[in-house]
Amino acid sequence: MPAETGRELPLRRGSAVGRAAPQEEHEPERLQKVLARLGIGSRREIEEWVVAGRITVNGEPAELGQKIGPGDRVKLNGKLLSVRFSARAPRVLIYHKPEGEIVSREDPEGRPTVFERLPLLRKGRWIAVGRLDFNTSGLLLFTNDGALANQLMHPRYELEREYAVRLLGELTDEQIESLKTGIQLEDGLARFTNLTDQGGEGANHWYKVTLSEGRNREVRRMFEAVGLTVSRLMRVRYGPVTLSSRLKRGMWMEMPEEEVCKLAGVPRPQRQVSARTAEKERQVRLHRTTPRGRA
Repeated sequence: MPAETGRELPLRRGSAVGRAAPQEEHEPERLQKVLARLGIGSRREIEEWVVAGRITVNGEPAELGQKIGPGDRVKLNGKLLSVRFSARAPRVLIYHKPEGEIVSREDPEGRPTVFERLPLLRKGRWIAVGRLDFNTSGLLLFTNDGALANQLMHPRYELEREYAVRLLGELTDEQIESLKTGIQLEDGLARFTNLTDQGGEGANHWYKVTLSEGRNREVRRMFEAVGLTVSRLMRVRYGPVTLSSRLKRGMWMEMPEEEVCKLAGVPRPQRQVSARTAEKERQVRLHRTTPRGRA
């Protein structure tokens, strides 16, 4: 279920993201913001392309911070882009990543990537909201909107990430206090905002931990710093979005437009739809997939 609301969302066979409202007058917007919203790349990537001279506006090299409007012609590597200014809700996918996949489009070692599981887009591309390492499973969000991806990942928003962690061994009270107070890692201080004991049997013990940032292998490194090894790690929540028990490993589902707009903090685009279409858009479908080219 996307952002858990206490209601079960029925499954369905098909869905469609709503069409944009008719185009209206729009104030010029920053180039990188407009292109990021199209899913062409993240704002940082687009800024790098501007500096490299890969983007032009009306035949002239683009500049950082430049604003564009509906009448401007924008090209990337000489190819004209279809720049839209009409109101359009972003798209968000919720994916249950299994262990053994990397969060990258290509891998020199030929390992499976999460992007092989996702539906193809006619325009733009899917952007991963954060990462999970090769041996970590659980909730992974994707969007076609670079600005939304930036908003969900930027440290200043301090969105919580919650993980279920299985350890070889059990934490002492002193170790728990250290992990909640702060552990000094090579890239700075790290701490769990919440840590609860979930029980266990034998050598394995489960904990649920929460932190408000997403540094590389941060959870594993924190436990290693107190002398314990993580034998299994699964992300179960990202901000307000909780991994549904119905979404099994390797499956994805699209977040309904209404939930996406709440997540992004934007009003839902106004458009005329039938009662049947409105009901279908409130439903969610689950997709069990096979990586492309690996069937």
